[in-house]
Amino acid sequence: MLPIKEFNYTLSDEQIAKYPISPRDHSKLLLYKGGQISHDIFYNIGQHIKDNSLLVYNNTRVIQARLIFQKKTGARIELFCLEPLAPREYTLSLSAMEECEWECLVGNSKKWKDDPLELHIPSIGVTLTATRIENLEFSQRIRFTWDNPQISFGELLDAIGELPIPPYLNRPTEDSDKENYQTVYSRIQGSVAAPTAGLHFTEHVIQQLKEQGLTFEEITLHVGAGTFRPVKTEDANQHIMHTETIILRRESIEALQKNAGNIIAIGTTTVRTLESLYFLGHQDWDEHTTPEVKQFDPYKTNYTMTASQALQNVLDTMTRNNTDILEARTQIMIKPGYTFRIIKGMITNFHQPQSTLLLLVSALIGEDWKKVYQYAQEQQFRFLSYGDSSLLLP
Repeated sequence: MLPIKEFNYTLSDEQIAKYPISPRDHSKLLLYKGGQISHDIFYNIGQHIKDNSLLVYNNTRVIQARLIFQKKTGARIELFCLEPLAPREYTLSLSAMEECEWECLVGNSKKWKDDPLELHIPSIGVTLTATRIENLEFSQRIRFTWDNPQISFGELLDAIGELPIPPYLNRPTEDSDKENYQTVYSRIQGSVAAPTAGLHFTEHVIQQLKEQGLTFEEITLHVGAGTFRPVKTEDANQHIMHTETIILRRESIEALQKNAGNIIAIGTTTVRTLESLYFLGHQDWDEHTTPEVKQFDPYKTNYTMTASQALQNVLDTMTRNNTDILEARTQIMIKPGYTFRIIKGMITNFHQPQSTLLLLVSALIGEDWKKVYQYAQEQQFRFLSYGDSSLLLP
């Protein structure tokens, strides 16, 4: 039993940052080092990280995933694209011509009968049609078709889609969000939410850290809407985690192996990706299957393999499958009692009460999460996606 009520705290609307600090690297930085808590400004983060550290970031880019259709009756139907189903790969789906299928959340679903929805886009001379294929557990399968084979689905989203900022901001998306809600290193389209720990980095800060002797590596985890799904069960162990796609290059995995013991993750999505690698190292798969880490895999056995051995196993499997790209799925749930194998610390924002992200923070620093959050509130830190940051080094 893991009572979710033990991971609660009072968060007022005034403490939620509706807009980011400008410049973005001027946000506050809470420092947690071996139980000691202090704070600084984010652009000084290099003063608090060992020079031989490897920083790993998530290069995913948020897509304009909200589509608004208006029926002839006047009813507005919102389709929120969560992840591709056919083609399954993000790159192929976003570059698809004429047709693709996505898992979508449907807003005002009762007003949508069985008739296809149509949206004419004069700016690019395309009519987009959405057809409901089937109901899924929490969402629906939607087929998109359009009448211009020169236009990709990604270009359609760019033309008419809306950037899906977090619902707790309680405001509509604004033009400024198109830049503010992307990290400076985002480049692989696919997320419906930003890896917000990275929003504090600027090109200047990154250059400073490199000159200091720190190195960077990238991973890709396309963040799904499940990241906002609250834990509604009294026992957090009964919560069903969302599954997300992770992608890594061989060179990145080799760098992780080389720097084992000195890895700091930028954001919870990066933590989930890196820690999932350890358990993928205990699996064997071929070129026709997509490996997957299930929610409770980390807690099912007494793992004794070192991080280096697990990463080597992943590399060996990639060699056998003749690929330099690892694509996998992870449903990993990192909660108190979890043993971290890959990371030694993390940079992260301040998360919602009773969330899986707060469980992850607690897994890393234990009951001290309460002291950290109390300190942040006393020092008037700004919370959630556009809020301030923390560097957690247990």
